[in-house]
Amino acid sequence: MPRRLRHRAAVAGYTRGRGGTGVDLAFAAGPSGERCERGARGRGRGRRTVSVGPGGPGAAPAAALSPSRLGAVLRRALWWLVLTVTGGVRRHGQLPPRGCVVVANHSSHADTAALLAALDARHRPAIGAAADYWFASPWRRRICRVLAAGFPVRRTGGGMDDLLSMADGLRAGRAVVLFPEGTRGADGAVGAFHRGALVLAERAGVPVVPVAIVGTDRLLPKHGRLRSSPVRVRIGEPLPPSATPEDARAAVAALHARTPAEPLRDSPVRRRVAAVAASRMGLLLAFAWACAEALSWPLMPELLLGIACVAVPRAALRLSFAALAGSLAGGLLALQLANTGLQLPAPLTTDRMRAEVRQELAAESASAVLHQPWNGIPFKVYAAEAGRADVPAADWFVESAQARGGRTLTVGAAFAVLGLLLCRFRRHYGAYVALLGAGFAAGLSLVVAGWS
Repeated sequence: MPRRLRHRAAVAGYTRGRGGTGVDLAFAAGPSGERCERGARGRGRGRRTVSVGPGGPGAAPAAALSPSRLGAVLRRALWWLVLTVTGGVRRHGQLPPRGCVVVANHSSHADTAALLAALDARHRPAIGAAADYWFASPWRRRICRVLAAGFPVRRTGGGMDDLLSMADGLRAGRAVVLFPEGTRGADGAVGAFHRGALVLAERAGVPVVPVAIVGTDRLLPKHGRLRSSPVRVRIGEPLPPSATPEDARAAVAALHARTPAEPLRDSPVRRRVAAVAASRMGLLLAFAWACAEALSWPLMPELLLGIACVAVPRAALRLSFAALAGSLAGGLLALQLANTGLQLPAPLTTDRMRAEVRQELAAESASAVLHQPWNGIPFKVYAAEAGRADVPAADWFVESAQARGGRTLTVGAAFAVLGLLLCRFRRHYGAYVALLGAGFAAGLSLVVAGWS
C-alpha cells in the first residue's frame, strides 16, 4: 500500500472507535472542574479555555501507559506544578487528535515548560532543541532529553535531516514542537520563521498548528531571573497545506495579540514590604531584630522572617543569615552583660523558665541551649543564665550557632516555600500578615501560660 494511503488509514483508525464507529470523547481538564469535550464524528470542535491540571486532558489509565506516554505524563505533571507555583498556566484551545507540528513564538527558556505543561500527554510532545546549546555537554543532553523530551536540531547544517527524523513519530500521533524563529526574541515581538517545520509537516502528512505563548518573557526573561507570572498558551486552527513561513508567523502573531498579558494582582502592602526586605535595610532590620530579641525584645525573629520571606522568597536566605548573625551577636552580648551582673528586662518570661534553664546549664553547660528550639523558652533566657553560670563564651557561641542556625534557617526556608506557593494570592498578603500576627500572639500566650 502506498505510504500516503497507509497514513490515511492510520488516521481513520485513530479517530474511529471499536467496531468502526465514532465514539464520544470527554476528559477532565484539571482541578478547576472545567471540561473539554469533542463529539462523535467531529462534533464539538470549538476551542475552549482549559485550566490545565497535572493529569490533564487525555491522560490515560496507569495500566495503559506505555513508557513514552508515562514519561509525557510525568513531565506534564512536573512542569504544571512548577508553573502553578510561579503564577499558574492556562490553555486556550486544543490540538487535533492526530500527530501535528506545533510552531510557537519563542521569548524565554520557560516556553518549553509552558508547552509541556499545557499540551496533552497523549500527544507525547517532543521539543526541537538547538544541538549546539542543549546537546553540547552530557549533562545538558540528559536534562534536555529527560525533562523536556528534547531532540537535537543543528543550526549550522544538517538541521533538516534532524527534523525529518521525527516524521515517523508524527505519523504515529506525536506532536513535534518547534520554535521556527531559531532563537529567543528579546523584545516580545515574533521574529521571522524558518521553513523547516512546514517541510516536516508536509513530508509526514500532518497539519501545522500555530501556538502563542504569553507571560514567559516576564516569568523568565532572556538573561534575567525567575519571577512570578501567569502563563497563557493559546492553540490556533491548523494551517492549510499551502501555508508559507510568513503565513505561520502571521498566525502565531495574531494569536499572541489576542492573548492579553495578565500580571498577577498584588497587594500594596506586600510591595512595600518586599522593597524593604530585598534591600540592605532589610538585612539590617533582620540583624537588629534578632540581636534585640537575644537581649530583651519579646518578639522572636521568626515573626519577621514570616513577614519578609513570604513577601519576597528570593531574599529568604540572606535574611535568615542576617537574623542568625544578629541572634548570635546578641546572645554573646547578653552573656557578657549577665556575667558582669547586669540584668536586662525580659518581658514575657517566667521564673519557671529561668529555673528550668539553670538546671539544664548545670547538667549540660553550653549544650543546654540545644533544647531551646523545641521547649519554647526564649533564647534571651538561655543567654542571660549562661552568663550567670560562667559558661565560656567560645563554647556558648559554638552550641548556640548550632541551635539557632538550625531553627532560623529552617524557618526562613519554610516561609520562602510558603511565599512561592502563595504567590498567586499576593493580593491577600495583608490578610496573611494579620493572620500570622494573630497566630503568633496566640502561640506566645500559650507558651507563657504553660511555663507560668
